[in-house]
Amino acid sequence: MSTYKKAYIAGGCFWGMEDLFRKQKGITDTEVGYLGGENDNPTYKNHPGHAEGIEITYNPDETSFKHILDYFFRIHNPTTMDRQGNDLGSSYRSTIFFQNEEEKQASEDVIKIVNDSNKWEADAVTTLEPFTKFWPAEPEHQDYLERKPDGYTCHFERFSKSFL
Repeated sequence: MSTYKKAYIAGGCFWGMEDLFRKQKGITDTEVGYLGGENDNPTYKNHPGHAEGIEITYNPDETSFKHILDYFFRIHNPTTMDRQGNDLGSSYRSTIFFQNEEEKQASEDVIKIVNDSNKWEADAVTTLEPFTKFWPAEPEHQDYLERKPDGYTCHFERFSKSFL
């Protein structure tokens, strides 16, 4: 039995990403929250510099960090700076929060694969930021699309085939 791992990513509104990731093989839990910002205890109304992101808990015997990133690049547009759908601002940036050099290298490798695929009309502007702390979002944001299936999302599978 393996020890579960965590991955931290941001790619626009956290509701849609959480809803899609929770259904993927090997994902054991998801939580939405704030990453990479300026203040402690951020809230939806006060999170300067933070990205809306998700904490993904996964079983490394069933999936990998690279496969999580592969899916990440298929469900959001990594070529738009600080924007996903109608959402604008640095809160909606495309970012991978790496926890160690291995994750940083894997992130660079996957970004190169995505860019070399020419599936997107431009190169990814996804940033790599060192993970510092994950701040869970308020309860009303957790599992939002499960409670409100017709709620807003700008995430969907843009490519069915893996980049890897």
